[in-house]
Amino acid sequence: MQTLKELKAGKLKDSRHIKIACGLENFPRELFSLEDSLEVLDLTDNNLSSLPDDFDRFKKLKRLFLSNNQFNHVPKVLAKLPNLSMIGIRNNQIKIFEENSLPLSTRWLILTDNNIKILPSSIGDLTLLQKFMISGNKIRFLPDTISKCTNLELLRISANKLDAFPTSLLSLPKLSW
Repeated sequence: MQTLKELKAGKLKDSRHIKIACGLENFPRELFSLEDSLEVLDLTDNNLSSLPDDFDRFKKLKRLFLSNNQFNHVPKVLAKLPNLSMIGIRNNQIKIFEENSLPLSTRWLILTDNNIKILPSSIGDLTLLQKFMISGNKIRFLPDTISKCTNLELLRISANKLDAFPTSLLSLPKLSW
């Protein structure tokens, strides 16, 4: 695990994978010195509640982990990251999941243990989505558009408040978990 001190000292130049867990309350702007190389960013176990508006400078970013932080929303800036395919924002306080908040390149989406009540209809636009974990939320129904996620293999929806079985899942050809 890298430290914030190493980052600030410029010792992590050209790093492709960064993990910083030290109680951060603000996004360390020094990370932008890695915008041309960073592929995996793990900021799990901090106290972050937002990402900067220019977070989309990380054009090579493939995996982002923001679990165990203080987010109350899915950061909409994520939609601007063309290569981001794995997103983990587990165990935050997410209530707000706006339309078109995620990139179309999303393959794995982990939003377990939050306070999400409604999934956006645009979830159906994530046609590459393979693994979707949303257990431990307050979701009452899945949008019918989820039937467009034809690559979905794994869906974890336990510990929600579903009113009825989402029959749109029956049309998903690869769903097996």
